[in-house]
Amino acid sequence: MSTTGGREDEGVPAEADVLGQVRLQPESEADEPATEDEPDAFPRAYVEQLRREAAEQRVKAKRADELGQRLHLALVAATGRLADADDLPYSPDHLDDPEALTAAIDALLARKPHLASRRPAGDIGQGVGRVSDEVSLAGILRASAS
Repeated sequence: MSTTGGREDEGVPAEADVLGQVRLQPESEADEPATEDEPDAFPRAYVEQLRREAAEQRVKAKRADELGQRLHLALVAATGRLADADDLPYSPDHLDDPEALTAAIDALLARKPHLASRRPAGDIGQGVGRVSDEVSLAGILRASAS
């Protein structure tokens, strides 16, 4: 006889619950292993087709993620506000909402101002100045005399 109080000898398995008490469970047909006489739940060809479709969808999703990351990188670079567009982490929200992208760049530059673009803009006093169309020898001599 069993010390757990179950009726194992009667063909009904006993299972201990959390408190250590024994619970009786009737045998069910679902617990029995399937025999070779029973057909599969789905035909093998159908399951293989579903697996192929799922694999194709995973490949498409991976490609879409890669393209989304490339688009994100291009959008960040187009703003010209960051020295390196890779500094802003990818977020799919930035692709749909330009305001969210701008806010994310602002927040990043507020936390890390050293990531800002250092490219000078406007007239910085270097390079080619104004060139007049008329060249005058008298004007050159006057500018040199002063």
